[in-house]
Amino acid sequence: MGRGPKKHLKRLNAPRHWNLGKMGGVWAPKPSAGPHKQRECLPVAIILRERLKYALTGKECQQICMERCVKIDGKVRTDYNYPAGFMDIVELEKSGDIFRLLYDTKGRFVLHRVDKKEAEWKLCR
Repeated sequence: MGRGPKKHLKRLNAPRHWNLGKMGGVWAPKPSAGPHKQRECLPVAIILRERLKYALTGKECQQICMERCVKIDGKVRTDYNYPAGFMDIVELEKSGDIFRLLYDTKGRFVLHRVDKKEAEWKLCR
């Protein structure tokens, strides 16, 4: 038997609100330990690959993060499994896009585009 916490996550066991396809592969990115719970977050890799379509593979997500292009709440994050959660600001410097992570009416995460002024405040801290 393995020791310690599991380091992998299969797609079928991923939270439903991530909206990952059943037939899109075997594995899903497991969120790292961070400010949000595993079941209440969205890893940066899912944001870049599934939602924004900036990357096609996990390797491309990793390269985007390692180029220090992704800021979450104003801090550069190089971990492509970093857990972004409710009301977090996701900023992509090279494209100039700024998004706020919100829920839709069905409890799924939505990336809501915001401007620079609105990105400065955060409702729940």
